[in-house]
Amino acid sequence: MINKAVRAPDATERRHRMRAVQFDRFGPPDVLVLRDVTTPDPGVGQIRIAVRACGLNPADWAIVDGLFADQLPPPPRGVGLEVSGVVDAVGRGVTDVEVGDRVFGPAPYDGPTAGAAEYALMTTWARLPDGVTDEQAAALPMAADTAWHALDDLGVRPGELLLVHGAGSSVGEAAVRLAVHRGVRVIATSGSAKAATLRQAGATVTGYGDGMGERVTTLAAGRIDRALDATPIAGRADRPGQASPSGSALPALIDLTGDPDRVLTISDFAAAAELGTRSTYIDMRYDLLDEIARLAGSGVLTVTIARTFTLDAVREAADLSYSGRPGGKLVLLP
Repeated sequence: MINKAVRAPDATERRHRMRAVQFDRFGPPDVLVLRDVTTPDPGVGQIRIAVRACGLNPADWAIVDGLFADQLPPPPRGVGLEVSGVVDAVGRGVTDVEVGDRVFGPAPYDGPTAGAAEYALMTTWARLPDGVTDEQAAALPMAADTAWHALDDLGVRPGELLLVHGAGSSVGEAAVRLAVHRGVRVIATSGSAKAATLRQAGATVTGYGDGMGERVTTLAAGRIDRALDATPIAGRADRPGQASPSGSALPALIDLTGDPDRVLTISDFAAAAELGTRSTYIDMRYDLLDEIARLAGSGVLTVTIARTFTLDAVREAADLSYSGRPGGKLVLLP
């Protein structure tokens, strides 16, 4: 029998392969696998980046579990909704960035790969300011975009007193920072792990649990003008009738403001429909990336990064996310 030498892949072949997290069927994060796959090429109006960081969100696990399954191509698909990195290739029609530029923004998640990969495609992006790390950039898009639109949809005005419930979440922290920047007075509810960070950001902080309403009323010395529920409960955007397993905080927020129209939730859609409060779906509009980049560069906007993981530890990251106590944003580093 003749032993044949195995030819090592040349540089061109290696360049056209990459590691990426995929799923072949819907289910819990156990269905995620790390594979060697073909590196995607950018289409018209797209860029490809060498991924430096990929932010993780509860929405990632909902998508793996079948969120929007009837609206998207079937698996295999990728995971990871937001990325930062260096432009590696530019598709036809792109004129505002060049190879080597640092960018951040959303990663399309309707293909066989997404943001949790060594390379990712992007159709929307913003230049990354000097001084903003890749990890911080990848943590910002969804949290900042959601918080910004939630504050706008709630109609918060300078000088008003805003209660941010669930301010320890990434969206909640971003909302606190944006509201303070806009001249809004903020009371935040949070666990002890994030209390010091939120106070440093300019909020008055109190804890969750029994007596929260009374504590907030005392701190406000009167009525709260508006309230934002930023808790990332396990509700599903495509299943608004699914109740939160932890119960709803919206009745308490309505009592504190005196009017359901002055309360908005980003997640508890079933209770919002029943009680008449406002709600903002996390629909990833990403029309404010340039302004988010500017505020991040000036130090106004940031979110706490709890931990970073390698691609092969994505299931471990998912377990921590599912615990409900990640302590901040979780980020993958390819």
